Amino acid sequence: FYSSSQVVYSVHFYIAVEVAGYADVAKQIIDLAVFGVAQNRSYRRLADFTDTIGNRVSGSHNLEMAIKYMYNAMTQDGLDVHLEPVKIPHWVRGKESAEMLVPRVKSLAILGLGSSVGTSPEGIKAEVLVVRSFEELKQRSSEAVGKIVVFNQPFVSYGETVAYRAFGASVAAKVGAVATLIRSITPFSINSPHTGWQDYEEGVKRIPTACITVEDAELMWRMAQRGQKIVVRLTMEAKTLPDADSFNTVAEIRGWQHPEQVVLLSGHLDSWDVGQGAMDDGGGAMISWEALSLIKDLGLRPRRTMRTVLWTAEEQGGVGAQQYYNLHKVNLSNFDLVMESDLGTFTPMALQFTGSDAARQVMEEVVKLLAPINTTKLETHGEGTDISPWMQAGVPGASLHVADSRYFWFHHSEGDTMTVQDPQDMNLCSALWAVVAYVVADLQDMLPR
Repeated sequence: FYSSSQVVYSVHFYIAVEVAGYADVAKQIIDLAVFGVAQNRSYRRLADFTDTIGNRVSGSHNLEMAIKYMYNAMTQDGLDVHLEPVKIPHWVRGKESAEMLVPRVKSLAILGLGSSVGTSPEGIKAEVLVVRSFEELKQRSSEAVGKIVVFNQPFVSYGETVAYRAFGASVAAKVGAVATLIRSITPFSINSPHTGWQDYEEGVKRIPTACITVEDAELMWRMAQRGQKIVVRLTMEAKTLPDADSFNTVAEIRGWQHPEQVVLLSGHLDSWDVGQGAMDDGGGAMISWEALSLIKDLGLRPRRTMRTVLWTAEEQGGVGAQQYYNLHKVNLSNFDLVMESDLGTFTPMALQFTGSDAARQVMEEVVKLLAPINTTKLETHGEGTDISPWMQAGVPGASLHVADSRYFWFHHSEGDTMTVQDPQDMNLCSALWAVVAYVVADLQDMLPR
């Protein structure tokens, strides 16, 4: 008889041998993506798409055009493509402007935040209270009544600092503010405002809210520190229209043995209404299509289905993805692995993974196949707004960790264009994405829960 540790060892040994058997096919995928005829293809596809469509915010005509474009392009590529209808938010920015009037006249670059209400046509003219934290606002709450609150919070990390963009308006409204201007959530600025979604708290007065630049937030902070009175006029036409019809876009290579079992790859197709949405998240969408193209071009067919989903309305809080989950969670046990790329497609560093210890052991072996492109690291915590419902329900999840230090420089701003993308980086991301998805989809067994 074997001891339990010997059994665990032999199972692990068996899996290591099975996965190592994919070394040749992994090399073929990598060669095709990085050196072969598919070289730079994901970059070209991204350029064609973003140059043709431009940005594509939830509810817009551009997003409709983007979905049609991708449906046609992936169908022409010989993939099995269909659309799944969903309802999505339809917020419209309209014209907007802000100007400091006192102590001197200066126009302020702003971007209204998603779901914000507008001002009256003549705008809001009010004195400004500048604070550096929610805590400081609490301490100075008596000073906030009738004022425009400017948040000049330092950038710590996106995950932490984004709370100011998300909740700043309602926090300020509770203490009587008439509007909020929030320092953009970015570590770097060349007077560039960055937009994003914000959430009004139920039962709290809805006040207009926009992001301003790091430079202008710091300027007003310094003025306030000198005891100068600051007056700003804010004008916003922003409004929310009834929910719009949209689609999640789905493309597949059906599995030959277990077509009902699925490895899901994804990125989101919507973007903000500034820049081109090349980085967030055109790149993630394109490598998720490219992964299927690479497998198809090599004439490979996995045991399980490889399914690429291009989500709609991610920026509004994973709206399309939540509806996809609600529709498909009845088949939860057939979802083998869910993958999302939504933190850029710069130089890949590692695969991030969430799953059981047993599943992690399998994935540790899978990433060894990426030795030719030097990304054999498996990190903790797969992440992605769109795949989080699946991961919370116990489905293994994976995301791409790239050299993303510059990501938030361009994020949700006019700077998110093709200029930030690199074709070679996209080749590497596509290769990693395709190898991981194909191998997991073709292994004898699904990843252990």
